[in-house]
Amino acid sequence: MNQIANISSKFSPAGLRDKTRGDKVIWAIVVVLSLVSLLVVYSATNSLAYKLYKGNTFVYLFKQIAFITLGIIIVYFAHRVNYTIYSRVAKMLFYISIVLLIYTLFFGAKINDGSRWIKLPIINLTVQTSDIAKLALFMYLSRLLSKKQDVIKDFKKGFLPLMMPIVVICGLIAPANLSTALLTGATSMLLLFIGRVSFKHIALVAAAVLVPVIILISIAGAYYDKAEGKTKELPAVLSAGRIPTWIKRVQDFMYAAKSEAPYQVQQAKIAVAKGGLFGLGPGNSEQRNFLPHPYSDYIYAIIIEEYGLIGASFIVFIYMVFLFRSIRLFRKCPYAFGAFLALALSFTLVIQAMTNMAVNVGLFPVTGVTLPLVSMGGSSFLFTCLAIGIILSVARNVEDAEGSAEPAKEELA
Repeated sequence: MNQIANISSKFSPAGLRDKTRGDKVIWAIVVVLSLVSLLVVYSATNSLAYKLYKGNTFVYLFKQIAFITLGIIIVYFAHRVNYTIYSRVAKMLFYISIVLLIYTLFFGAKINDGSRWIKLPIINLTVQTSDIAKLALFMYLSRLLSKKQDVIKDFKKGFLPLMMPIVVICGLIAPANLSTALLTGATSMLLLFIGRVSFKHIALVAAAVLVPVIILISIAGAYYDKAEGKTKELPAVLSAGRIPTWIKRVQDFMYAAKSEAPYQVQQAKIAVAKGGLFGLGPGNSEQRNFLPHPYSDYIYAIIIEEYGLIGASFIVFIYMVFLFRSIRLFRKCPYAFGAFLALALSFTLVIQAMTNMAVNVGLFPVTGVTLPLVSMGGSSFLFTCLAIGIILSVARNVEDAEGSAEPAKEELA
């Protein structure tokens, strides 16, 4: 009887609260976005599942349930680990990620002339190595920032050692996934700014990055035929790798009229227009039958179509609350590494979310980024869960530190 009582106490609400420590608001956000994901993924994949699986519309729903379950398990175990351990493995994980990125460039699965994935043997799960690299980079940067605060304003001792990892990782990601490289670089520079790196050094990097961006925009303009509404024939030097794709996306964003816009952009705009203020209602999306990847890259357009401006605003609000709680955690964390790590991981998730939303409503050129915790499960979903678990690990240790400080305050009183 005592054993049964012990087991029941562990799974009681009080027992679960004891096991799941850290910021309760962030835990609630994980649950809310997971529920939203189930609803929208089921709706977005309904027609596709019906066609591919002979009327069985629950296939992708069950798959998403499995990913969410696995993701929450990852969050739980990651948040139980003391975050200082992540500092110890940061350097090793950074070097491993470099090897994986190089391997992916030459031997990874190629899609649209870009090699972003490697397939894990036995389980046949395809992993996007840039997800590993981003996590490793932010761990390593947080470690370096915490150790170099005394020389942070010095160019050689402070700035260069911090910039080298960013240049290496972003440089290896860029050939196959330029948008992810730019977002990772932007998040890194934001972290350096918060870490008290000299603003003039950051401005120097921004100017250096702006040069190739301006060159790309200039090339896109020079090789666009406005009369024909298409890209002119590119010279051989501009036809290598994914350069034509980059040029085409910039041209589509800059010049294409509504009738000439890329197919997915047109369908996303139709979904947004149909949504209105209140939307068509859960499961009533029409554009899921026409939008490419409505369950991943364009899931936010489906949310707008079904739940309207109110539902879309709610999703933005949820991510803003997540960012606010992470900033609050940054201010309360007594140790620099944990503070920088929590902020870096939250920044990258929120920036990714805002980019996905901006693409879906036509405010940003087409990219391949997903909506964190909402898009259909994959390696990106699991690494998002790992990142949130690490943030909650920092929150748990801050909570423990505050708890141990309370008795001391009472004694002094």
